[in-house]
Amino acid sequence: MSVRPAMPAVTAFDHAQPPRKKVTIRHLQQLRAAGTPISMLTAYDYPTALALDAHGADITLVGDSLAQVCLGYTSTTQLTLDEMLHHCKAVARGTTHPFLIADMPFGSYHTGLDDAARAAVRLMQEGRVEAVKLEGGTEIVPIVERLTQIGVPVMAHIGLMPQRHVALSGYKVQGQTAQSALALYKTALSLQAAGAFAMLLEAIPAKVGELLTHKLNIPTIGIGAGKGTSGQVLVWDDAMGRWSGKKAKFVRRFAEVGRDEARGVRSYVAAVKSGNFPDNEVEGYGMQPAELEQFLELVQERGWKSASERTIEETDDAPDVKEAAQATA
Repeated sequence: MSVRPAMPAVTAFDHAQPPRKKVTIRHLQQLRAAGTPISMLTAYDYPTALALDAHGADITLVGDSLAQVCLGYTSTTQLTLDEMLHHCKAVARGTTHPFLIADMPFGSYHTGLDDAARAAVRLMQEGRVEAVKLEGGTEIVPIVERLTQIGVPVMAHIGLMPQRHVALSGYKVQGQTAQSALALYKTALSLQAAGAFAMLLEAIPAKVGELLTHKLNIPTIGIGAGKGTSGQVLVWDDAMGRWSGKKAKFVRRFAEVGRDEARGVRSYVAAVKSGNFPDNEVEGYGMQPAELEQFLELVQERGWKSASERTIEETDDAPDVKEAAQATA
């Protein structure tokens, strides 16, 4: 493994833009008021956090989607709070400028207000995040109120809620009827009144997303909610082309990292198998001729032998089993 020290976050990537200030809730509100779109991406580890930090993301989300794209689970409901904390800590180490949010995993806020408060405090205290995101409708209003009262900023998540995909009979677009759209509207107003500082809108008609954004006084972040929201979010592995699973309609590939990784792995394996890697002159370390000569002399005079040489000697010294058997017959 390489033992080179990690580069500081401010120099780990080539900055194409001047240094920026730390993003805060107030800054997000100012972006919304100015009509400047807010950019948000997920991150699950230190290197990805550095990339988002260096290249201008406003919000970094440690999403529970890590259950599938990092841990190989079949759904987000299998992710535990301790697993989420592990990833939050790594992302926090690489985050300086973006506002850092973490999803509250399924089950961490469903069993009572005290349990929700404890889980949220752990995410902020141990995970070093600045806010939490909760999926739910009007039933989570008391939780949002409680967390807000104790100083935990909450981003509410409505529309398609992946943690409830079983109850929703799959990952389906929400709010496509007048009544269901109205229910979303009422839910959004209730969660805003409860203290949510922002609202994530997932998989709803673009016109509904635009209306909710217009009616609310807090920033909205869309994922499959049209361009009329205050900002956009995508899962890192979807946006970078690393995830080979089924691509949702709202996903756009901004890179093809998966293809490059596959090409790189194949090239590496081929180079090792062919003996092309490593190249001793380019990728190896040498020693002074005099030191090498002395080293060889030391090995010789101490009688140190290689494993193959010892095996040959042991074979030569071993008595012939057949002759020994005949001698004792």
